[in-house]
Amino acid sequence: MTDGPLLWYLNRATGVVVLVLLTLSVVLGVLALGGRPGRGLPRFVTQSLHRNLALLSVVTLVVHVATAVLDTYVDIRWWQALSPVGATYRPVWLGLGAVALDLMAVVVLTSLVRARLRHRAWRAVHVLSWLAWTAAAAHAVGIGTDLAAPSGAAVLPVAACAAAVLLAVAVRLARVARRGARVPAVGRAA
Repeated sequence: MTDGPLLWYLNRATGVVVLVLLTLSVVLGVLALGGRPGRGLPRFVTQSLHRNLALLSVVTLVVHVATAVLDTYVDIRWWQALSPVGATYRPVWLGLGAVALDLMAVVVLTSLVRARLRHRAWRAVHVLSWLAWTAAAAHAVGIGTDLAAPSGAAVLPVAACAAAVLLAVAVRLARVARRGARVPAVGRAA
């Protein structure tokens, strides 16, 4: 274990990068959900980008957790990164980070065995990525010491991520509303 500014900065930077990557993956997933992902891009491109962003977010999450555990400035044990209860440092906010990690692990594991699962079961578990993103964003707001800095610069990425997800949800809901409005009355009754 070690102490010093390098691990502190690396931990904070990877935390922001994880949130941004997870946000991009969630946004792509929301926009591609059950419909055309976008004009001009084949579905396999957006699916590959979605998967690769999710994978990169998991790798970055591992670095984020490792730097938090290795840095001795704050006492965070490896098991506290996995368990939502029992943390000594900011237990609620660290617990939300652990929930996000656990949910991401479940989504990743079920995605790895997707071919062996029914689509409905996989999709039901995959929806947990929404909860993972929400827990990660709450973790960033609650435990991010940089958010209280006078410059407020750390607030921008978190706010931008929240805005991106809300915008994606709004676009998705507008698509669903347009599709529902185009279905003839006879089609709706069937």
